[in-house]
Amino acid sequence: MRKRKLEMLLEKVRGFDSPDVSREQNATPAIVAAELLYFAFMEGDLEGSVADLGCGTGVLAIGARLLKDDAGMDATQKIIGIDSDIRAIEVARANAMALGTDVDWVCCDIEDVCGRFDTVVMNPPFGAQEKGNDRPFLDKALETGRVIYSIHNAGSMSFIESYVKGRGAVTNVVELGFPIKHTFSFHKKDVALIDVELYRIRAEKQERHHQ
Repeated sequence: MRKRKLEMLLEKVRGFDSPDVSREQNATPAIVAAELLYFAFMEGDLEGSVADLGCGTGVLAIGARLLKDDAGMDATQKIIGIDSDIRAIEVARANAMALGTDVDWVCCDIEDVCGRFDTVVMNPPFGAQEKGNDRPFLDKALETGRVIYSIHNAGSMSFIESYVKGRGAVTNVVELGFPIKHTFSFHKKDVALIDVELYRIRAEKQERHHQ
């Protein structure tokens, strides 16, 4: 599957019905999701089990399944979408059904996530509402994943490298434009393009896990 085709399919994923500003529920745009997932696919990091932490309405988890199925990868390797918002999980489940994908959905707080996964994909809160909101997601990703793909504000390199030191190492950084649609009252434009960075992080002492 070409990246453009994946992006077109992910455009069909419905976003949040009533986004919560405190959770920074800005839906991951299809173009960004496709970039992240295709990068992971080309690195061979979608072959095993995949967890989408803070999955929202499911675009990353669903996209991972679409790529895995199209490539004929082992269907017994689970993809799990995890979010603390049950309303988002319900939308994610409907999105998965609409696109004919098999994803497991779990509703729980990030601190309560357990298990081991070959790859973690996530678009964590940027900390715009409360500084440090991305840290619990990085902590859990390093605890549960072998390889992590995570999106952060541009200019986060020094923070990310120092924060994961001793637990993991940044292997790649990709600069991306992240279009944010007018979602909350303080948004001034119909679409605002912000600069972000996609990080690939390899966790230390994590072997391949089969869920």
